Amino acid sequence: MAEHKVLLFYVFTPLSDPDAVRLWQRDLCESLGLTGRIILSKDGMNGTVGGELAAVKRYLRKTREYAAFKPMDVKWSDGTGSDFPKLSVKVREELVSFGAPGELKVDANGVIGGGTHLTPEALHELVDEREVTFFDGRNAVEAQIGRFKDAVVPDVETTRDFVSELESGKYDHLKDSPVVTYCTGGIRCEVLSALMINRGFSEVYQLDGGIVRYGEKYGDQGLWEGSLYVFDGREAVTFSDDAAVIAACAFCDAPTSRLQNCDDLACREQLVICEECTVADRFCPAHAAERSSTP
Repeated sequence: MAEHKVLLFYVFTPLSDPDAVRLWQRDLCESLGLTGRIILSKDGMNGTVGGELAAVKRYLRKTREYAAFKPMDVKWSDGTGSDFPKLSVKVREELVSFGAPGELKVDANGVIGGGTHLTPEALHELVDEREVTFFDGRNAVEAQIGRFKDAVVPDVETTRDFVSELESGKYDHLKDSPVVTYCTGGIRCEVLSALMINRGFSEVYQLDGGIVRYGEKYGDQGLWEGSLYVFDGREAVTFSDDAAVIAACAFCDAPTSRLQNCDDLACREQLVICEECTVADRFCPAHAAERSSTP
């Protein structure tokens, strides 16, 4: 049986014709039998693809032949062969949808004016030397099942909520102290750290390679706690058998790291829910209230 892998990657670089790159990437993935999701914009490329190991390796090799993509940040993980239902390759206004397309500045070296990159080792050195605040750059539900110890978790449902959250004044007390942003693979913090600096945060860092690279280095023996939410059929992964379970079921409070979509087909909200409570007609609070009020 062939070995399957999932490739998580991004690169910030100016693209003069992202639609031409879209056609090339779609054809390349189709020819190799890969599935997943790739987003392109004038600022670069972000994607996750999965397939047989040999095909994924060939994809990476061919993609890096394009000079602008040679410095692409890449992370590998084990796949199942059915991690993604289909292939999607799209061009969007923003590589990550923060709702601030005119604010991000990019050149051939990446994001201009973003936070200082920290390797996992450098992060530990900083934490040993100074009191720092971890700032979660993901959606709130992702942080429910896993996060860095004592991290600030903004009350956001999507990345588009971050700008108003930063401008709310809730985090002004952090503007003169060291803040370490982190996210799944690093891409959201490339943008978030720049947005924070533009709004007066004076000392902003970003975890290079995100939680994925940190987990590869330290597993569950460092500062990370819980499971890592992922955007594919696996839903969540752990770095070892020693992973803590830090979330509680929304219905019975039992410890769990499982996630399930609200059963209202028009709703995209996800619920933390244990196996015992995973039955039909489980709704988010808004849709549960809506149904209870309907005669």
